[in-house]
Amino acid sequence: MSHPSSKVVDLRSDTVTQPTEAMRAAMLAAPLGDDVFADDPSVNALQRQIAELLGFEAALFVPTGTQSNLCAILSHCQRGDEYIVGQQAHCYRWEGGGAAVFGSVQPQPLDHQPDGTLALDAIEAAIKPDDAHFARTRLLALENTLGGKLLPFAYVEQATQLAQGKGLARHLDGARLFNAATAQAAALGADVRAEARRIAGCFDSVSVCFSKGLGAPVGSALCGSREFIARAHRIRKMAGGGMRQAGLLAAAASYALENHVDRLADDHALAQRLAQGLQGIDGLQVELPQTNLLFVDLTGAARSRSGELLAHLKEHGVLATGLYRLRFATHLDVDAAGIDRAIGAIRSFFRA
Repeated sequence: MSHPSSKVVDLRSDTVTQPTEAMRAAMLAAPLGDDVFADDPSVNALQRQIAELLGFEAALFVPTGTQSNLCAILSHCQRGDEYIVGQQAHCYRWEGGGAAVFGSVQPQPLDHQPDGTLALDAIEAAIKPDDAHFARTRLLALENTLGGKLLPFAYVEQATQLAQGKGLARHLDGARLFNAATAQAAALGADVRAEARRIAGCFDSVSVCFSKGLGAPVGSALCGSREFIARAHRIRKMAGGGMRQAGLLAAAASYALENHVDRLADDHALAQRLAQGLQGIDGLQVELPQTNLLFVDLTGAARSRSGELLAHLKEHGVLATGLYRLRFATHLDVDAAGIDRAIGAIRSFFRA
C-alpha cells in the first residue's frame, strides 16, 4: 500500500538531492557574468576554489561529469589514440562511448579485481608497442570511488606511477572523490580535504562532481594544468558546454564545497545502518558498503524477483534502482528514519 502522506525515501542515487535553503540563498546572491566570455565571477571563483583545494593550476566548470570526462580524454588523446580503463568505469561503460564516438579515441577496457582495482600487470600488458599496427596508448583512466568502493591509496600510487613511467597521462574520474577522501580519512584519522588533495596529486587531471554526494543541483569540474584546461575549454565549447550566467550553478557548487564535505560521513553511516538492518534475510546477499552506496543481490528462489521487490518498495514510498544490481544510495535528503523505513519495507517483502 502506498504512503501518499509520507515523504518518499529516494535511494535511487545521490543525484536526486534538492538544494538546501542556504544553498538556494547562495545561488540567489551570486554575482553573475557571461562565462563564455570568462567574466562570470562566481564561476571563476569556483574554478579557483576547486583547483587550489586539489592542488592544480586551473579548473573548468562543466555541466556534467560525462562532459568533464569527455573533455579530459579528448584533451589527453588524439584520434587513433587509446586509453586504458576498467570494464565498469563510468567513462567507459556509462557515458555512451563518447570518447570513441566524438574523439575517435579507442578504449582498452580491463577487468576489475574484486576490490575495484585493475591489476598492475594487466595495465602494463595492455600498453601497446609503438608500431603502426596499434592504436597509441596515451592514458590510464581510474575511478575513485568505483561502485562505492575506495581504491586503496597504495594501489593508486602504484598504478599512476606505472602509467607515468610508461609515458601515459593519468586521469581520475573522481565523481565521488570526496566520498573516497572521507572513507580514507576515517581510516587514517586524517583531514578529508587533505586526503582528497593527496589522491588528486597522483593524477594529471581530475574530474569532480558537485551534484552527487555534495548535493548541488548541477555541475562538475575538471582540474589540471593551465595548458590542459585550455585544451579542455575548447572541447567544452565544441560539446556545447559553454554556459552564460552559470554563476547561479557555480555558487551552489562553492557552497557545497564549503558546507557539505564534512557531512559525507553521515551518508556513510546511514549506508552502514541500512546494511546492518538487512543482515540475515534469507534470499538477500548484502555487500557491506565502504561509502554511501549499498549493493545487494537476490539469491536462491528470490533471484528473479528484483522487479517485484522494486515495485513493492515503491508502493511503500521507497525508491531504489536495479539496473544491474540492486543499489541504494544515501545522501543529504535521507535520514535515519528513512533508512529504517526502507529496512522495514524490504523485510516485509521477504516475509510475504
